[in-house]
Amino acid sequence: MTISTVLYTIFFSLVPISELRGAIPFAYFNSIPLLPAYLIAVSANALVAPIVFLFLSTIHTVLYKWKFYKNIFDSTVRRTRSKLEPKVKKFGYLGIMLFVAVPLPITGAYTGTLGAWILGLNWKKTCLAALGGVIISGCIICLLLIAGVGSHSVFIKMIQK
Repeated sequence: MTISTVLYTIFFSLVPISELRGAIPFAYFNSIPLLPAYLIAVSANALVAPIVFLFLSTIHTVLYKWKFYKNIFDSTVRRTRSKLEPKVKKFGYLGIMLFVAVPLPITGAYTGTLGAWILGLNWKKTCLAALGGVIISGCIICLLLIAGVGSHSVFIKMIQK
């Protein structure tokens, strides 16, 4: 286990496109045992929700002063709320946790936190729900890796020559 592999694992955990789907397999296939790979990746990915909330709260306040941004933001929020509010009312924070837990593209801590922020949900409860989802997602990914040879194809596209 080299320091560069650990740093790349942390990096992949924090990048929206890969999150845990990329970080845990990367670490595992680069000689980090599965438990440390899980702990490193999940610890880093658990930071996403508070970072996203902080970023959105500060940047949004500045950008909302611009009419162009305000118009786009308000129309996006109206559309998003009309689609998501019935589901959020039904499932609440458990729904956010389960959404984050699914290790597929377009799901994860970034998207779950962004949706919760747009809906104006409590940031502490959202961070806890996202943390639960990150823990579950990491377990699912580890189980797929343990499943055996060929399971890596779920995460990594192989190029045929």
